Amino acid sequence: MFTTFLSLFPSSPSLSTMEGKLMAIPFLFIIFFTLHLTVTTSDSPQYQTLTIQPLPQLPQSLSWLTANELEQQQSTPSNTLTVQLQHVDLLSSSSFNATPNALFKLRLQRDALRVKSLSLLAALSAAPAKDFSSSIISGLAQGSGEYFTRIGIGTPPKYLYLVLDTGSDILWIQCLPCAKCYSQSDPVFDPSKSSTFATLSCDSTLCRQLDSPGCNNHNKCLYQVSYGDGSFTIGEFSTETLKFRKTSINSVAFGCGHDNEGLFTGAAGLLGLGKGKLSFPGQVGNRFGQKFSYCLVDRTGSAKPSYIVFGESAITRNAIFTPLLTNPKLSTFYYVELIGISVGGTKVPAITPELFKLDAEGNGGVIVDSGTSVTRLTQPGYVAVRDAFRLGTKDLIRAPDFSLFDTCFDLSGKAKVKVPTVVLHFAGADVALPAANYMIPVNGEGRYCFGFAGANNGLSIIGNIQQQGFRVVFDLVGNRLGFAPRGCSY
Repeated sequence: MFTTFLSLFPSSPSLSTMEGKLMAIPFLFIIFFTLHLTVTTSDSPQYQTLTIQPLPQLPQSLSWLTANELEQQQSTPSNTLTVQLQHVDLLSSSSFNATPNALFKLRLQRDALRVKSLSLLAALSAAPAKDFSSSIISGLAQGSGEYFTRIGIGTPPKYLYLVLDTGSDILWIQCLPCAKCYSQSDPVFDPSKSSTFATLSCDSTLCRQLDSPGCNNHNKCLYQVSYGDGSFTIGEFSTETLKFRKTSINSVAFGCGHDNEGLFTGAAGLLGLGKGKLSFPGQVGNRFGQKFSYCLVDRTGSAKPSYIVFGESAITRNAIFTPLLTNPKLSTFYYVELIGISVGGTKVPAITPELFKLDAEGNGGVIVDSGTSVTRLTQPGYVAVRDAFRLGTKDLIRAPDFSLFDTCFDLSGKAKVKVPTVVLHFAGADVALPAANYMIPVNGEGRYCFGFAGANNGLSIIGNIQQQGFRVVFDLVGNRLGFAPRGCSY
């Protein structure tokens, strides 16, 4: 049985961190380690060593590279757009006094809300069609994602924080005049002060692409996005110029929200990165070759930034690809084909492609999502993988369950332990996970849990914990999704 080494050192007894409440989103980004890989040849046991360091305090303020600073670090072609990302905790106005344990539990609760609403959207899309339309129901619970960036909107540009997310299509921000607006970090955008703002008519092509467009008495197109917790945004569907450092993109369709109610807080709105036509990649993809990639490495306030890259530079040479699948009932999500999972170098017999199949009615399937933290597998698949992992960890001391995790270990006082390797077998791509991507520290006392969970519905989700350290590539021209190990040194 192939094994992986997990090194452990005591965590700091008291850590001050931010309790992220940005848009009350389900997310989980806690990393207690620095990853170092040591890979042996394929015909001998594979080992990798992880050095664990105390979770650092998050920075007390936001910092962004200027366009000149970014250009000094890297040279990119004119048809490439690079955007720096920050973690949502850094935008929170809440106190810094939350303990790591309390913050971890809160993030798991939010993660569960997100999974619930993603599953609801998938289920609704697969339901039989009826003779009436309804509001767009976003795949996001409480309308957010894991990371945000700062983008200029309008002419002259007003810079605002926008959350990025692959589980949503519509780009929207709060706009004056407000019938009701939540508190955000920057002044609310005033479209009357922008020379490039334009409303869309009800008979425009972009308006008709909305799932359920509305129209007011002035023939202006209206949009509405509702979220799983009852939050919503309503306003005019319009176009505007977006500015990413020195790159300006004209006539991007977005929602100018005048009534935005619910548990939103912090950012001015959302930049949808879904697969639909109205998402940001869907609208401007031709300009950047319909390719983008991200690498989410900055989860603990480290000096290493995260980036999302649009254009040819998004594809790295070492990426391995699996085809993107099409859900005929739902265009937003990025579906892939998961055909097997290996634990300890052996394929789990009970894991078959049928467990994760996307059928013609839009049921089931596997999506890759930037905003879900913990990977969910259909319950039979999860049980099979979990049981195989337990068999390979009999020498470890079991610990009580923790939240949604039912396979936990007491690793306190240990320097390193052996854990079975885990490989996700996608169609055409075998993705070997580092140990840190599936052995999750859940407190500061040495308790670690197997970082997968079961799903009570047919939708399986590859979460960002399993994606960490990979550059995840979305090649919409080639209709494929790639994983580049150690691809975060853009």
